[in-house]
Order: sequence, then C-alpha cells, then structure tokens
Amino acid sequence: MKDNPFTSDIFTNIWSKHFDHAAQGIRFSFIKNLLFLKHKYLPIYFNYGKTHTKGISYSLNKHNISDIRKKTLLIYDVPTYFNVVTEIENKNLRFKRIKQYPGYLIELQSFEDVNHYMQTTFSKSSRYKLKKYKKRLELCFDIKYKMYSGDISKDSYDHIFEHFKTLLEKRFAEKQIRNNNLDPAEWNFYYDVSYPMILAKKAGLFVIYDGDKPIGVTLNYLSGEILFDAITVFDTDYAKFHLGTVTIMKQIEWCLLNDIQILDFSKGYFEYKERWATKKYLFEYHIYYDRNSLLSHIIAHSLKLFFNLKQGLRKRHVNEMIHKLTFQLKNRKQPLKVGYTYSLIDDNTPISSPQLKQIDHFSKEYEFLKNAIFDFLYLNQENHQMLHVYQVINEPNTYILKGQGHQVKALGE
Repeated sequence: MKDNPFTSDIFTNIWSKHFDHAAQGIRFSFIKNLLFLKHKYLPIYFNYGKTHTKGISYSLNKHNISDIRKKTLLIYDVPTYFNVVTEIENKNLRFKRIKQYPGYLIELQSFEDVNHYMQTTFSKSSRYKLKKYKKRLELCFDIKYKMYSGDISKDSYDHIFEHFKTLLEKRFAEKQIRNNNLDPAEWNFYYDVSYPMILAKKAGLFVIYDGDKPIGVTLNYLSGEILFDAITVFDTDYAKFHLGTVTIMKQIEWCLLNDIQILDFSKGYFEYKERWATKKYLFEYHIYYDRNSLLSHIIAHSLKLFFNLKQGLRKRHVNEMIHKLTFQLKNRKQPLKVGYTYSLIDDNTPISSPQLKQIDHFSKEYEFLKNAIFDFLYLNQENHQMLHVYQVINEPNTYILKGQGHQVKALGE
C-alpha cells in the first residue's frame, strides 16, 4: 500500500508524544516503513500506532535480519487485502500470524457513480427507501454536506470537534456502554493528530450540518486510493432520517469524484457494514521472533495464545458486556433520563384559540419535544423552519404542531 497515513511522520510523531512520551522510535533493518517501541520489561517490540491505526502496511528486507536476535516483534492490525508479503528465507527468523477482527470495504473502481453502485448492490425497493431518507432529511432541514481535507480553519476544526465529542457522549450514554474513543488519552490524541493530517490531506472530516450545527461527523484517514472510515457519530435526535445511510451515500459520491478506489469501513462487525460492503477481509497481528532464543520463542507463542483467547471471548461478546459494566460502574450515581413519550393525532384546533400559547421550540427549554417534532416532520414532509408549536394551556404535556400542510396534537404519556 502506498502512502499509508498511519506510518506518516505526522501520525507517528504525535502518537509517540501521547503514548510513548516522545521517546526515540526503534527501527529494524529487515522491516521497512515501521517504527517500534519496546515493552517496559520484556524484549517485545510493538509498532507505533498499535491499535489506534486502521491498517498497517510494511515490507521486508530479506538481506539483513541480524537485529532480531533475542527479540520478538508484534505488529498490530494488518489488513489481509494489503497483501503484505511475510515470507522470508532465513532459518533464524520465525513468523506467526494471528487472525483478529473482521473488516469490510467497498471496491469502488467498477462503479461510475453512486447511482451505479446503488443499482448494483440493492433491490429497487431498498434503493427507494435509502434515497427517501436523504430526500426527507433535505426537505425537513437546512442540510449541507462538507468534506474537510486539505483546508480547514482552526476555529472550524475546534467547533466540529466539540460537537463530535458531545454527539459521541450522547450516543453512548443512550446505549449505556463505554466507548474507548472517549477515554481522555485517546480523545486528546485524535484531537491533536487530526488537524495537521487534514491539512496534509492524510485525513478528512465529513460533516452533515443542519444550518450551522454539525449533526453527523465522520473522521476519515486517507491514502492515495483508500478512504478509511475511522470514527462516525450522528445526532440521535435525527434517527428517523437515518443519517448513517445518508453519510455512506455521500461518502461514496465523494470517493468516486476524487478517484478513491476503496471505502474501508475498518474493523469490527456491524450489520450496516455487511449490507454495504462488496468485500470482507480480516485484520491480523503479525509476530516475528528469533528462532534461536528460547525466551523469544516462549513470548511469541504466549502472545498468540493470548490474542486467540481474546478473539474467542470477543466472539462470545464478552468485550461488550465488559464495556456495559464499565459504563454502569462509572455512571452509577447518575440518574437515567426519561424522555418525553407521546402520541400524535390529527387536530384542527384553531391556532387563534385562547387556550394555545405559542412557544419557541428551538429553545433548550423545549428540547424534550424534539422526538415528537422530528417524527411529525418526517411523516408529513414538513420543513422545520416553517413549523409552529403551541402549548395547550389547560392540558398538561399537550402541544399543537402546525406545519404548512398538516396540524397534529402531541399528547404526552
């Protein structure tokens, strides 16, 4: 793979600053392109980036392996579709391959545009539904799409990243599960590394705006021919409009316009990846070790057993249970928020009625009405800016939603 963003100087230098105290990286003469750091106690060497990359590539120099003596090298997250050549003809060097996460990607080179991809991948009825989500979203809100890569002001970057974090916190609080990207050390790293990589066109932020407010953010990394989908989040208030579907369609469109051949959804199974991908692959961990060193041999074998055990537990969803338990322990003192539950019924109450008081539904005070309002907009194809909301004075938790062509009563339950 050419121009891997995760072996670039920008990525490795900032990663080292955050996770290796800016120590001097170690190179091995028989492995090109990679920097390593040493385990604190054992003769184990890990590649820079570890599990924070979305795919490591490297090549071997078969003529010099003298610096492997008594050492064990572990390389994380090598996608099988990178076709890294691991064979080396030397009796003193041994190699182990460990299969880990599944990965998913779309091979775009055979498609003319996003419509061609949709026609090839989905049935007529599925295409209708997927396109309907985008059409309704754009009809109901002031929607704009923007991919930032190569140019972004620091103020815009900070504004987006602030919303990015808020949306992630909101999403995983609702799921009641821990998200490792929000751990302070990881989040600070992503914040520091993404801006210079965007300016260098090695990363991108794809943003869906409602007016000036980001409601969907995706952090991407870029090589010459691959777009890696790294972290994606959407405002769950817009769940009815399937922002995830809209984002994928717009990113496919952007990739095809910019000669990107692969849209890589990266590691981990999700149903949407299976549905949109044209190819499934595996992430592997690669181990190189000194055959003549008993300690190196024991370490390599132990690492393989350890990661095979982790993979087995992952298949049994033990990691998800741990993330849920971690979230609950961390947030056990915080009460669960109960949303406004409602039903919508047709209504013809005159808006001039003295029993109605118009309210500012954009204000934070009435944020609890969002789900009812967004359902009304979606079902009746009304525009948010043209909506008027009234409180029924003598009926608790009751509101009138009036658009240009429809009027309903939202009854709190």
